Amino acid sequence: MRRTLYAAMAGAALVPFAIAAPAVAAPAAAAVLPSSGCVNDLPQPPRPGSPLPPRIDFGLPYLQFKPVPQFGPQNSRRRIPSPPAPKDPCKDPCPDITDPPPPAASVGSGSGSIAVPKITFTPRPIATIPVPVPGGTPPAPQARPPLQNPAAERGAVTAKPGNPRAGGLSYVAQVTGHGSTSRTDKRYQVNGTDLGIMWQATPDKVAVAFGDTFGKGFRPPGANGGDWRSNTLGFSTNKNLAKGLSIDSMVQDSRCHAAEVIASRKINYVEQTVIPTSGFAVGNRQYLSYMSINNFTLPGQWFTNYGGLAWSDDGGSTWTNSQYARWDNFFGQSKFQVSSMVPANGYVYMFGTPNGRLGTTALARVPASDVLNKTAYQYWVDGTWRPTANGDQATPLFGGPTGELSVRYDAAAQLWQATYLDVLRGGIVLRQSKSPQGLWSEPTLLMSSAQYPQLYGGFMHPWSTDKDLYFTATTYTSYNVDLMHIRTN
Repeated sequence: MRRTLYAAMAGAALVPFAIAAPAVAAPAAAAVLPSSGCVNDLPQPPRPGSPLPPRIDFGLPYLQFKPVPQFGPQNSRRRIPSPPAPKDPCKDPCPDITDPPPPAASVGSGSGSIAVPKITFTPRPIATIPVPVPGGTPPAPQARPPLQNPAAERGAVTAKPGNPRAGGLSYVAQVTGHGSTSRTDKRYQVNGTDLGIMWQATPDKVAVAFGDTFGKGFRPPGANGGDWRSNTLGFSTNKNLAKGLSIDSMVQDSRCHAAEVIASRKINYVEQTVIPTSGFAVGNRQYLSYMSINNFTLPGQWFTNYGGLAWSDDGGSTWTNSQYARWDNFFGQSKFQVSSMVPANGYVYMFGTPNGRLGTTALARVPASDVLNKTAYQYWVDGTWRPTANGDQATPLFGGPTGELSVRYDAAAQLWQATYLDVLRGGIVLRQSKSPQGLWSEPTLLMSSAQYPQLYGGFMHPWSTDKDLYFTATTYTSYNVDLMHIRTN
């Protein structure tokens, strides 16, 4: 997924013997810089030292009993302004925080010095058993939205379009992590993260939501390391996407540190994490749909507690979880756990899938003024917009398997586009329709897992067009977000 960091040396051609000429050294091959354009982000050669690891740790297994208070953590309101990028973009604004410590001193002296590993014993739980206990800080009560009872309305479907054509897939730039366009590791301690869900927050600003985020200690592959935040949020204003997606600012709670915007318990089999699934704006209010994950099961599969909505009235700085706009996951069968929500024509359309990446896609709509009122939602059921208790009667728009759905509406082309991971087709695919309820085209492969192993995501940039599609993608091997481009028609 990452761009090749060094150009290959060109082979020298042999020429016949002729009059001797002054020897001229061949020019050295230039290093291909990472997306940041910074020489100091090139991979560093290994430091000389002991062949032994600096630490040898022995795990001490034990059974962990974890107290689970009745009320979980509340969303933090601690914030500091996100400063502009340094005038020198390759300068580390917080070297005291982000620079690695110097190597440990060796025992002895001279070239034969060998560092003695530190021996440690770390208790490691082999299983966590949650134990409910009273306590925690209860959230501030919210007024219950007035009960709505929208009438059932027959709806029309549009003709099924031909399959979209796509070609010329290209890697644009790395969005997060070491060497990224905006050096998120140095400016925000975002060393490893995924997703990159985008929506137009204001006419000139795009919000970008990330999933589980790690700082110091992150080492690919996979989600790992210290300073775990279940989600983080940045903002971008650059419109020349051919040069990459620049993160101008992030929601911060301390110096050079991106904040977790929606809190999670981080307790397996209770609430392991809280991950954003889509975002949108209605007027000056920002909305974020998210899923509360109980636990991860098989690769690519997880079990959720519920899908919910949060809102922000301060431009995305602080967030409040709705206590009523949530879809509980009864027996793992709820159809609106991983949602992509899109405002259009006075409504907000909610495209939903069950937990994991193997379900089909369902649809609901709600007047834009009633987004937080669950009783105002109508679900697409066999050609009718119909109110139901939890949306479980909604009929599939198109078959699965559908993973991490992203939907956008292109008003200029009057075209709906949906991208998602299709594990059977082995990659990120695109469908199109002239209406949210369809009929939808068959899928077209945009990006193959055969070429980009452990691929997922595929979240469209809102400033794409129906001809030029920009989207973010993640590979678990790198566990960072990249911007991709493909031409479609």
